[in-house]
This record gives sequence, structure tokens and C-alpha cells, in this order.
Amino acid sequence: MAARDNHGTSPPWGRSFGVLGQPHRKLDGLAKATGSAVYADDLALPGMLHAKTLRSPHAHARIESIDASKALALEGVHAVITGRDLPERYGVIPWTQDETALAVDRVRFIGDPVAAVAAIDEDTANRALKLIEVRYQKLTAWFDPASSLAAQTDRIHPDTKGPGNLSKHVHLCFGDVDGELAGAAHTIEGEYEFHGTTHAPIEPHCAVAAVDAAGLLTVWSSTQITHYVHRALAKVLHLEAHKIRVVQPCLGGAFGGKSDPFSLEFCVAKLAMLTARPVKMLYTREEVFYAHRGRHPMQMRYRTGVDKDGKLRAVDAKILIDGGSYSSFGLVTTYYAGQLLTGPYHFPTYRFDSTRVFTNKPPCGPKRGHGSVQPRFAFEIQLDELAGRLELDPIEIRRRNFQGDFTRTVNGQRVTSNGFLKCLDEVERLSRWKERRGKLGFGRGLGVAGSMYISGTNYPVYPNDMPQAGIQIKLDRSGLATVFTGGNDIGQGSNSMCAYIVAEELGLDLSAVRVVAADTDLCPVDLGAYSSRVTFMVGNATIDACRKLRGQIVQALAEKWQVAKERIRLIAGQALDLEDAARAISIAEAFQIAEARFDTLGSTGSYNTPTLGGDYRGGTIGAAPAYSFTAHIVEVDVDVETGQLTCENVWIAHDCGRALNPMIVAGQMEGSVYMGLAEALLEEHTLNRFGLHAGPNLLDYKLPTSVDTPELYARIVESIDPEGPYGAKEAGEGPLHPALPALSNAVFDAVGVRLRRLPFTPARVLSELRAAGVDAKRHAQAGLPARAEKGAR
Repeated sequence: MAARDNHGTSPPWGRSFGVLGQPHRKLDGLAKATGSAVYADDLALPGMLHAKTLRSPHAHARIESIDASKALALEGVHAVITGRDLPERYGVIPWTQDETALAVDRVRFIGDPVAAVAAIDEDTANRALKLIEVRYQKLTAWFDPASSLAAQTDRIHPDTKGPGNLSKHVHLCFGDVDGELAGAAHTIEGEYEFHGTTHAPIEPHCAVAAVDAAGLLTVWSSTQITHYVHRALAKVLHLEAHKIRVVQPCLGGAFGGKSDPFSLEFCVAKLAMLTARPVKMLYTREEVFYAHRGRHPMQMRYRTGVDKDGKLRAVDAKILIDGGSYSSFGLVTTYYAGQLLTGPYHFPTYRFDSTRVFTNKPPCGPKRGHGSVQPRFAFEIQLDELAGRLELDPIEIRRRNFQGDFTRTVNGQRVTSNGFLKCLDEVERLSRWKERRGKLGFGRGLGVAGSMYISGTNYPVYPNDMPQAGIQIKLDRSGLATVFTGGNDIGQGSNSMCAYIVAEELGLDLSAVRVVAADTDLCPVDLGAYSSRVTFMVGNATIDACRKLRGQIVQALAEKWQVAKERIRLIAGQALDLEDAARAISIAEAFQIAEARFDTLGSTGSYNTPTLGGDYRGGTIGAAPAYSFTAHIVEVDVDVETGQLTCENVWIAHDCGRALNPMIVAGQMEGSVYMGLAEALLEEHTLNRFGLHAGPNLLDYKLPTSVDTPELYARIVESIDPEGPYGAKEAGEGPLHPALPALSNAVFDAVGVRLRRLPFTPARVLSELRAAGVDAKRHAQAGLPARAEKGAR
């Protein structure tokens, strides 16, 4: 479907902004800071029961029988459900629905949900879980993706086509890759490994369900996809969709980890229906690790060829993806692993072969920068290696291969505005790259990397011709505007973004704008907070709704004052005649005049993407209405005695189109870098040889504190996209990508060793240093320190 008319990059009255482009606090900021914000676990309904989940102790087993009679006999237990009560399969992608709320015939990882209990309190529910008797027949457990792909017996999903435990395979080729590689002046081939990581939001998953006297089922859930949860509940529970309401309360972080429908949402709903009482289920931190949906581990092999001037000729990638036990977003991940690499550099030819495999581990899914962080890590290191081969500055090789703006990539993606060169310029200048790179002394170095990422996706998950984002606005005689959005605010400030736009367009103070969000009974459909789609899509829909109302208000005032509409301006809570300073009224009076002229004031707005992507199978996956661009320079200190890496400084330049609120944009940039460095240096979602998580808690799963976080210097680059709301693009995921390869490249500048396997733990770094012949003793004999002096800058 074609997009709606472009609303332009500036207000309709000119090029100056009254609200946008300035720092404002988030609408929910004070409530969160004072503790008055209401999260899912804060809900306490009269007569509410508490539910807990029985989980599999085996990585792969057939369920022979479940006996819950002793649990049901325990005082205080109101209901027990198993997979037989919820046998319908679901999944966020319609073609790969392979999950059930509770295991029906087999379990596929340690922690797979088997049964759920509703009781008067959590302690009683936990006691009841111990009384449920489950007989299992163990099956071969597959933990290594290569072995799993070759499996002939005990397949994880027996009804899939195979071979082995294949989840998805994508092979796409654009141009004569082999010919260009053969004719390249320089070719480099290398293997790279990206480990598994999880999201670790502050708030665990939580859901509450209640059925009212009219039979309406309401589910409050800490989700970032209320619409998809609504659809999944209707399917699994065999209920008509209009008899279900889904509400997202305030959310304590997600980062993609709440982008799927989860077992607890179905369980509390079913238990509430059975018991006729409200039911709550709150995951423990350990259960959050089992629910997972984190970053896919990938084993990657890249071959890249360049001509004598350093211009790319061909890129060839082969990627093996560990998907865990279920599909989740895996179909998209398999495409994203190849489709999203073709910028900000021009690829004349490109081939990728991407294979996702099921293993008996917690299921992987979308994590911030879904599917493209791992390939970006590999390619940006290889690009640095090519620069070294050619004796080129690593920034220079990136400049020479810049793809330009308003162009198409080799795989058919349409690129509009592109500020990548400006991003490179900014980090080069701010870091004093030319004066300092290679001159900081042994053990200290600088590294650079770049990236691009989608601003929303052309792909609406389930095929339909309806808008991807909808908005409703109601104007009150008091001068109040209420915005209804289905968008999910997961901490990124999307509700605030709606308020900023309404205040800008209708001349309101921010205090006169209310936002009602993520309630399927009250709000129009929005597809959720994923793929960095909200600012671009919901923002455009909000402008659409605002301009309809603004047109009515301006027309009513023009008629009453008998002046041309162009003379009227709505700003700072007033309606003004630009040519008669004496003619000014409050915005509330203006609303009243418009209501008298046009009836009750309200409007709707929507957004859908234009037709995008290449004309081939999978060509729309990864296609976006706009792309953001990023460049990082990282400064690192390497202690060759211990292998400890200390990241000292990171310079971040991000092309976000127009920054609607520069304070929030900078916060997203810095948060992205924090998360990327955490993955590089500390985080690792690992299992032992039996499939048991090595440490499902926030003590063993290490995260950086403020003490571990480097100085972050965020510089916003505004390329002003012609189709974004006022020119805006995404800022929440793209800035993560370059942090990891830039760190690896900085290590090479510091000690001459390439790190190609994550995470960069001290033990691994020390092993790589010793394998390369770099050790403290040799450097001491040569009169070199084991690490650079702090003042060597």
C-alpha cells in the first residue's frame, strides 16, 4: 500500500519550532523518579490469586504423564492447568507458530513451562508445584548448532522439514560475487564469533488477568506488543477478539525482550477464566533468563574483496545462527543477518548464506539492534583489516566506500537521507583521531566503526493492508488535548513524542496534552515497539491527526475574524492574528469557536509505509522507509599482564534525521553504547553441558555499573529525512552497533592483536595476546610498560 502524503519536515506555518528540537522531560519521568508510576506488579485486585509455573528440569524430553491431583488437594490451591488446557500453537510470526503456553507432548529446554498453579499466595503456589508429578522420557539434547543441523534422531520439532533441526535457511546473491573476488586487488577472509546475551530489563515479566461480569477478559501485561498479545490471546483461548482487552501498564525496560507473547499471559488468562477470580503471575529473575529471547549467537565467516584504491568489490558471508528451542522472530533474524549490512557502504556485489538452527536452549529472539549487531561486528573488523592491508586510515576506507544518499543498495533497499560522512567527521574531530591514533603508547588505542539501521520496517509481521500506526485525538473545551495511541512506551519516550508533536501542531503547552496509550479497548491499533518504528510511524500518524484538527480550528477563526487563514497562528497556548497584535485569544477559546462551527472536535491519523524492498522472496524484510547512520570511536586501555580491557572514552555521532527532543536522543545514544560495551566486555548467556543456565541472576550475569562505564560523548547529526516526522529517524537501536567492533579495532591499535570472538573477557584477551606473542615479560625486557600511562593522550 502506498504511504499517505508526506507531511513535510517543518511546521505548516514555517520553519521555526516552538516545542520540538528542545530538551523536555518525559511525561512519565517524574512518576518513575518518585515511585508513583504503576507497573504490572503494582496491580492488586480484590480476591486476586497468584500463579506460578512448573518448569522442565530436562533439556529435551517427551512428557509421558502429568498428575496434578496432590497439588489440587492442597489447601489454598484453586486451579492447575497443563498443556492439554492450552494446546493451540502461537507465535509472533504467522508462518512459524511452534509454541504452546505450556508444553503439550515434549519439553525443549530446561525451564520450558509444563504446568501452572493458581493459589491464594505465591508460597502456596510454589508448594503446589512440588506436588505435581511429571513422568519424562529423556531424548537426545542438541546444544551445538552444527551438530543439531546434522541431527537424524530426536528432532526438536519433528514436524519441521529439516534437514536436522533447521529453523530457517536464506541464500541470496546479488551480482557476480565470485568473479569480483577473483579480480580483487586484495581479499581478506576471516571467522568471527558472537556470543549469546540477554536483555536484563529492571522489571521482570508480569501479567494480571481478570474477567468481569459481562465476560470481558482484561489482561494487564508488561509487554511491548499489546496488539500482537491481543491477537494471540484470541487464537489460543478460542475467544472472539472483542471479548479481550490488553493493557500495558508502565514498563520497566524491554530492549526487545518483551516482543513476543509469553506463556504467563495465556496462563493468567486461562486461570482467571477457570477460577472466576483475578490472577497474577510475576516471573522471578531466574525465570526471565529462561524466557530469554535474547541475542542470537552467530558463527560468521566473511570474505571481502577491494580494488587497489580500497573500494569494495564483493562481500561474501556465511552465517550459522543458534536459535534456541523455538522460532520467535527467527525467520526475520535469518534475513536481517544479511539484509541489513548493505549500508552505509556501497556493495557492488554481495552474497549471504544464513542458517538458523534449533537447539535445546532458551529461545533467542530480538534484542536491541535485532539481527544486525552480530554481522556488523564481523564486517567492521574485516574492513579495518583491509585498511591495514592497504595502509589506509580506517576512517578513509569508510569514506571511500560511502554509498551516498537518495540511492538504492545492492539488495534493493531505498536509502533516503544519509548523514554518515558527517558522523565520521564529527567523531574524527572530537576524538582528535589524526593526532592521536597510533601515538598513545603501547597498550592504549583508538578504533572506529560505522553502521546503519532501520527506522521502522516495511514488514507488518502479518500481511494486511491496514495502517501500521493509528492515532486518535480529542479536543476539550478547556483547551486540553487527549491523544490515544496504541504505541508501546517501553522507556524510550514514545508517549512523550506524541505529546511534543500535538503541542507543536496545536500551539499547546505540554501540560495541556494527555496521552492514553497501549490499551486495546481505548486506542487505535499500533503494531508495537520494535524495529525502531515508533517515532517514524506513530509520529507521522500524530501529525496527520493534528493537521486535520488544526485545519478546522484555523478555518473557524478565519471565518469569525474575517481574515485569511495564513494570518492565524496557534502557539504557546494562544491563537494569534499575525497582522493584528490586538487580536489574540486563548487556545481554549479557539477550541470553543471551532467546536461551535464544526461540532465535537476529534480526529484520526494513520501511517503506512510506501511499497519498499527488492522484487524477490524476502526482499521486503529489512526494507524501511528510512535508515539511521552511526559512527563511533572507542578509546581503550589494554593491560597485557591481566588481559583486562578498560574502555576510557567513546565518541558517538548518530544521524537521527531531526532530533525532536535532543535530550532523549542523546540518552538513547549513550544507552545504546552502554549496552553494546556490556555485551563486549561482560555479558554472556551461557549453559553448562546439561543445558542448565550457568548463572540465571544479576550477580553471575555481569552488567556494568556506573564505575565501569566510560565517558560518553554524544553528538547528534541531523540529516532531515524527507519522509520522517519533521525529518526524524530512529535513535534507539542504531547507535549500539559500532560499539563492539570499534572496541576490537581499538585493541588492535593498542597492541596489534585482532579480537574476533566475543566476549572480550580478561581470560580470552590474555589467551589471544599470548597466542600472538604479546606478553608482559617481553615488553618489560624491551623497556615497554604493560599498559599505557594514564597521561599518554
